Amino acid sequence: MHVDHLVFAAGPGGLEAEVQRLGERLGARFKDGGFHPRFGTRNNILPLTGGRYLEVVEVLDHPAADKAVYGQAVRARSELGGGWLGWVVRVDDLTPIETRLGRSAVDGSRHFPDGRLLEWKQIGIKGLMADPQLPYFLKWESPADVLPSALHGEIGIEQIEISGSRPRVEEWLGQEVGAHFDGIRFVFTAPHGMPGIDAVTFSVPGQGEIRI
Repeated sequence: MHVDHLVFAAGPGGLEAEVQRLGERLGARFKDGGFHPRFGTRNNILPLTGGRYLEVVEVLDHPAADKAVYGQAVRARSELGGGWLGWVVRVDDLTPIETRLGRSAVDGSRHFPDGRLLEWKQIGIKGLMADPQLPYFLKWESPADVLPSALHGEIGIEQIEISGSRPRVEEWLGQEVGAHFDGIRFVFTAPHGMPGIDAVTFSVPGQGEIRI
């Protein structure tokens, strides 16, 4: 399992304002990621080290956003003011997860601004909506040269702070999450309200550690 990316939902100011704010904090420029036709959302991404990236996502006024669980999740987080929506784990085989959760993965895709298509399968959004400390899972279907990991960034993820329960997350993942998981420190604190990601600490060249 690999921590593939983090998802941040845009607040009331919209995607551009959120990307500008986060870009200024991290001293980096986000890339226009394009449109998710099946979900009714669009995003900007920031490539990170370790084959990861940071995604800032916004729900659109689009019929798919009302039907797709992912669109519903983004809308719900944005209506709460925006912020960390969740974390995403990449796997090579979704079959064991489909068996454990008792349902099938769904198709996902993103149209790049230049017309290219990125495709994957994902599962676990319903779990994230019910319990936001939980990641969802994906398996990339597209060739390596169009994957976000093909874009190499200089900023790394050092630590993820989660309001929730380490045993609950381990049960969901089907494996242990020690002090470090896939090279990232994971800190769990007792929830004071809704569980989920409280903060992420990034290692930024020339600035040190930046906590968001």
